[in-house]
Amino acid sequence: MLPITRREMLARVGTGLGTLGLATVLADGGLLAAERQTTSENPLAARPSHFRPRARRLIHLFMNGGPSQVDTFDPKPALEKYNGQKAPTELRTERKTGNLLMSPFKFAKHGRSGLDVSDLFPHLAKCADELCVIRSMHTNIPNHEPALLMMTSGETQPTRPSMGSWLLYGLGTDNQNLPGFVVLCPGKPVVGPQLWGNSFLPGIYQGTHINNGRIDPKNVIANVSNGQLGRAAQREQMDLLKELNEIHLARRPGDNPLEARIQSLEMAYRMQFEAQEVFDLGRETKATRELYGTGPFADACLLARRMVERGVRVVQVFTGDGQPWDDHGDIKAHADKARTVDRPAAALLADLKARGLLEDTLVLWGGEFGRTPTSEGAKGRDHNNHGFSVWLAGGGVKGGLAYGATDDVGFAAVEKKVHVHDLHATILHLMGLDHEKLTYRYGGRDFRLTDVSGTVVRDIIA
Repeated sequence: MLPITRREMLARVGTGLGTLGLATVLADGGLLAAERQTTSENPLAARPSHFRPRARRLIHLFMNGGPSQVDTFDPKPALEKYNGQKAPTELRTERKTGNLLMSPFKFAKHGRSGLDVSDLFPHLAKCADELCVIRSMHTNIPNHEPALLMMTSGETQPTRPSMGSWLLYGLGTDNQNLPGFVVLCPGKPVVGPQLWGNSFLPGIYQGTHINNGRIDPKNVIANVSNGQLGRAAQREQMDLLKELNEIHLARRPGDNPLEARIQSLEMAYRMQFEAQEVFDLGRETKATRELYGTGPFADACLLARRMVERGVRVVQVFTGDGQPWDDHGDIKAHADKARTVDRPAAALLADLKARGLLEDTLVLWGGEFGRTPTSEGAKGRDHNNHGFSVWLAGGGVKGGLAYGATDDVGFAAVEKKVHVHDLHATILHLMGLDHEKLTYRYGGRDFRLTDVSGTVVRDIIA
């Protein structure tokens, strides 16, 4: 005899009276409400936002490993003045605190706005008037795993849906033939799939990870095409499978994994029509390819533009496998990572702007935390969660702006502090969503991306 669920057992014994009592309890607790949230005919269909959005799409350029704020977008003359000396006040760092370490990179003001950018980013410096740099970011913990989870899901434990999943749940997607949330990384960052996971949201909202180490449109997604059956035969097969699965589902209401499997089969079938085309970078002009440069990150930035252009809601691009920006040994190694991302990121902004997409595409650049203004060893920098920088561009934010500030040596946010929850609240607001209203009932309570906090940073909105 096959095992049955507790709900099936209650339905079968005592003439089913158990389910009547259970239904009342679950309805009060909201569990049935959560089930009802998963039963729409097309869970990926585009849905109206809470109010008029400034951005329709999000591209997150993730500098996994933690870039140093005092070497990129937050110049600190005091570090040069007091180089090699102890910090004027005690700094609590994760490992043994060293002396102050000046940046080996030079800063200059760029654009009409005079935004400070280090010489690590000569191409992004030309986009200075598009960048809104938040210098006063802070997060909870100076370890990669919890900080990565906080930046992607608003929680330091792997128990919550990712921001991309929340956006897909709240807004759906404009292209039903491609995943609404795509993650590009040549390998996997630390933590891995939980960074783009759906957690308790229906499985269809999970991000689709693509290993873009080598872009081959025929093989970048395994088994995207069927070599044995034509489309008509596949559609007939899919319809039969769907009918059988729906009969199976009708006996198991609220079976989220089963629902996700049905929806994933439909998505896989539809992807045959566009997936190979969107990943075929050979369709781009020579000039466009040269604009972005070469390498996996350059290809990923170009793919991000191609995908949002075709209606994909969220694209997340990781710098590389593991945690490449984690330069404990020598901060000068940041130069290699900057060369990887500088030209492609600048090209992405320019390309989006030229195509009229930047005004309603929000681009976010940054890592899970920053780095200390003190040295680790002789030339490296430790993790720092107390103050770091990210930048936003397009999608309704003010360009050419440096918002907030860290202290004199760049260790902690002290002016107009912005927590990760505030950043998430602001991103949702720009996408037309009230972060306090975008909720999902699970386990008897309403959850949201920003947990129980978060304030929209209205000063950076154009």
